[in-house]
Amino acid sequence: MADCIFCKIVAGQIPSARVYEDATKLAFMDIGPIQPGHVLLIPKAHFERLTDLPAEVAADLAACLPRLARAVVAAARADGFNLMQTNGTCAGQSVAHVHFHIIPRRNDDGYRFHWQPTAYKPGEMESWRAKIAAEVVRAQA
Repeated sequence: MADCIFCKIVAGQIPSARVYEDATKLAFMDIGPIQPGHVLLIPKAHFERLTDLPAEVAADLAACLPRLARAVVAAARADGFNLMQTNGTCAGQSVAHVHFHIIPRRNDDGYRFHWQPTAYKPGEMESWRAKIAAEVVRAQA
């Protein structure tokens, strides 16, 4: 897409600090890192959301993630890492091109995600389970 910043990075129109590249995917340093060593992995083809990916593109990206995460953790001498992927602006997606964040973490880095878990009301989880399971079956048809 002509106005997509990640497509421009893939095309070489915008510079990036590339850490891995092959014919179908690109990994580069995030210019607004959560922690030093924060890397993004993208498909070279433009897809806005994870749900838009063909299965083979999703599998190709997923196959690269462990190797890339190991490299980020080793280079950052991290204690762990976060793997994040958001879809839609309501979920925090700031660039409308599928991307995975690999964020190295240290036990003492001070960064915290602000998760606020809630509880299901009685019967509510089962209702959601049934709805989602029905959609999984429908999507396979």
